[in-house]
Amino acid sequence: MGMVFQSFALLPHKTVLENIAFPLQVKGVSTQESMQRAKEMVDLVSLTGRENYFPRQLSGGQQQRVGIARSLAIEPDIWFLDEPFSALDPLIRKEMQDEFLRLQDVLGKTILFVTHDFDEALRLADRIAIMKDGIIEQLDTPANIVLNPATEYVRKFTEEVPREKVLKIEAVMDPYDPSEDFSDLKVQKDAIIETVAEDILNSDKPVRVVDAAGEIVGALHASHIVHALFGGHADHSAEQTS
Repeated sequence: MGMVFQSFALLPHKTVLENIAFPLQVKGVSTQESMQRAKEMVDLVSLTGRENYFPRQLSGGQQQRVGIARSLAIEPDIWFLDEPFSALDPLIRKEMQDEFLRLQDVLGKTILFVTHDFDEALRLADRIAIMKDGIIEQLDTPANIVLNPATEYVRKFTEEVPREKVLKIEAVMDPYDPSEDFSDLKVQKDAIIETVAEDILNSDKPVRVVDAAGEIVGALHASHIVHALFGGHADHSAEQTS
């Protein structure tokens, strides 16, 4: 198990390399082997050239990269991150989220990521668990959390989410029916709705949805875009009016 802490939790009297190597040495790994592994982790998190810096000489984002490298040095099967970016300013936080996604793509780890930032959860997660008073209210994909909240608490939690900025085309597409009359436009299933909504809404025919290999995997109708973006809010407003 690897752990990344909110407060970085670096040892101030140790260098970047020494901080990263520390858990290995605690486990009894030789100094030479642990330092070699630490150097590999430095390269992985893009801190090359800062191996001999002390934590006080690093920015907040760089310190958290050390924390990430330290947690990965032991090659954990499960990776726990406890609000790892909440102490960072918004720009560095965005950079670290990008770095997290890159590392996950490279490493393919099983990750439990704790955050109070729902936008962050939507951006990073494959599945989200929303908790209230220690009880899981809903455990689902980001798209289903937003489109189909299971409880009133989850609905309130997600009602201000800008759906077009977080939902992907695959969340609102239909099965492909080759007998339909389609437009020439094709969209990627992983595309964020915001990036293609205008083109789809301006099309008078359904649009084919394709995967990364160009294979047709679904169909998209303009009405589904409208419902995904406004349907939930409109339905709720109608309930309040009645």
